[in-house]
Amino acid sequence: MLYVVAAVLFWASAAALFYTYVVYPVILWAMSHWRARPVRKGECEPTVSVIITAYNEERDLAAKLENTLALDYPKEKLEIIVASDCSTDRTDEIARSFAKRGVRLHRQSERLGKTSAQNAAVELARGEIILFSDATTLYEPDVLRKMLPNFADPSVGCVAGRLIYVDPARSSVGHGARSYWSYETFLKERESAILSLIGCSGCLYAVRRSAYVPLRPEACSDFIIATKMVEQGLRAVYEPEAVAIEETNKRSDREFRMRVRVITQTISDLWHHRAMLNPRRSGFYAIELLSHKVFRYLAPAFLITALLASAALAPRSTFYFAIFIGQTLFYFAAFIGFLAERAGWHRRLIALPYYFVLANAAVVAAFNKFLRGERYARWEPIRETRGEPTAALMTARKGGHG
Repeated sequence: MLYVVAAVLFWASAAALFYTYVVYPVILWAMSHWRARPVRKGECEPTVSVIITAYNEERDLAAKLENTLALDYPKEKLEIIVASDCSTDRTDEIARSFAKRGVRLHRQSERLGKTSAQNAAVELARGEIILFSDATTLYEPDVLRKMLPNFADPSVGCVAGRLIYVDPARSSVGHGARSYWSYETFLKERESAILSLIGCSGCLYAVRRSAYVPLRPEACSDFIIATKMVEQGLRAVYEPEAVAIEETNKRSDREFRMRVRVITQTISDLWHHRAMLNPRRSGFYAIELLSHKVFRYLAPAFLITALLASAALAPRSTFYFAIFIGQTLFYFAAFIGFLAERAGWHRRLIALPYYFVLANAAVVAAFNKFLRGERYARWEPIRETRGEPTAALMTARKGGHG
């Protein structure tokens, strides 16, 4: 009886993992070819407000503002707002130094977090389109020219651009993050082609001002904004030719903290909008949410169950013994990756299992925080200490990294 139970648990977990990482991407690939819903692009040159949310960004803000002011777009139609969430360094001073060039500073009266700062800045914005950005992200000059034609389609409420991660340090975490992002980009492209994105890159997405609704302070704004569009009968779409460049984390502890924060916020958003997980209400969008997020966040439970079940079955079956050994070797490789990072030894072969385990460990930590009622509203920028913070990004932009 115990053998049967263990076998059922193993195959159920294996099937769930296979669906999450293989079957769902194949479904998206097929549907994006057979049931694509193209965006009807057209001439579109509306007024645009660029909102740069910042907390203690003195290291990067000046370069970011120069980059934004250099965008290929009529200056009379471009507004730039720095939303400072009670910064305690020179962030506000730097923003004010650009006032003669049209940059506006909005300083929160109380530190309430990134999403609250965005909400407040949108209230002040005059543009028909709101473009959200981070202080550490650099844009290609034509980013608006690539994004805005999508808004000629009245069904489009939000447009997300393409984020390219660069890893000048060639770290294990950086390589893992870039590989993970390549997989995510594949899913984004297909989900956008079929119906709608389920989330955007927080450093590069634009929203119709008329469709923006104030978000909960604890919300992960770049995730839930897509759901807010779908609730209004609109869609969020992906524009791969609108490019932003950002540097990856090179340390696992920083990457882990960032992922825990984002996942905790996303789980909270899914819970508050759980009605959208019902296909009878939101159709295929519910399938996207369930497959891309819910099953992904349940993956650690499936992985642990598969490991324990195969361990229980291994003494009585050569097949399950081999499966158990394969899993053990995979996790051992991840552990070697952990030790190698500590020693400053970077190898791509072990970077992927290491990052996979790190990402799933972050899910476990995030679930724990969510169940204990912990929420993130305020945020602390996770930055590496460098003398020239944007040098690598500028080099990558000029070199055309893709």
